Amino acid sequence: MSKLKNKVAVITGGNSGIGFGIAQEFKNEGAVGAIVGRTQQTLDSSVDQLGGNFIGINADVTIQEDLERLFIETTKKFGKIDTLVVNAGGAATGAKLGSVADIGEADYDKTMDLNLKSVYFTVHKALPYMKDGASIILIGSNAGHRAYPSLSLYGAAKAAVISFAKGFSLDLLDRKIRVNVLSPGTVDTPVFGKFIPEEQLEVVKKQFVDGIPIGRIGQPSDIGKTAVFLASDDSLFMIGNEILVDGGSVNLAPL
Repeated sequence: MSKLKNKVAVITGGNSGIGFGIAQEFKNEGAVGAIVGRTQQTLDSSVDQLGGNFIGINADVTIQEDLERLFIETTKKFGKIDTLVVNAGGAATGAKLGSVADIGEADYDKTMDLNLKSVYFTVHKALPYMKDGASIILIGSNAGHRAYPSLSLYGAAKAAVISFAKGFSLDLLDRKIRVNVLSPGTVDTPVFGKFIPEEQLEVVKKQFVDGIPIGRIGQPSDIGKTAVFLASDDSLFMIGNEILVDGGSVNLAPL
């Protein structure tokens, strides 16, 4: 398979969950590059599983200096960047989850710094190192389209990320850099364990499945295969668009 042969990719949050699923599918299609994360142990393990196609860079995407360093390191190693996947983020930020009546400024800042501000500055810092004609893939969420309990801030951040894909694409037309957003629904990743006791995991997953029209929870490979399409020449006529990969949870939701 060679849809991404000779392409150099940077995948933030690429050491686990959806990001690692994307890295695996990119590797399967011939890409090389860097995965970025904050935990050295999972970075090392993920690089080993990717078989040498990717290097691991320990960086925090909410820190400007780390963002600058990761693009410098990638360019020194590979000479160019063809694809950027802005995946780092999520509801499990260490911030308290809750309603607008409960969440104060500190938890607001944690959620928005990771899920919105870091997206803007990841793209901003990457641009000097990216080729003209490159592809940028932002990771949104179906939470940007529908409300979930205790996730108002997260959903608002992801709705803004969806908007970024349009605005950034317009900003970058002169460089022919395409920006699209891939919005997952519920995906089976280790993040479940951060919210739910192990003995309740299967019951909770079954409850999620009941609300997904296609009848199953998504897998990281589902997201990875769609990201391959957006990174490849197959999507050259797509710009400023969103692809929902959520098993029908938004568009086929029961009334």
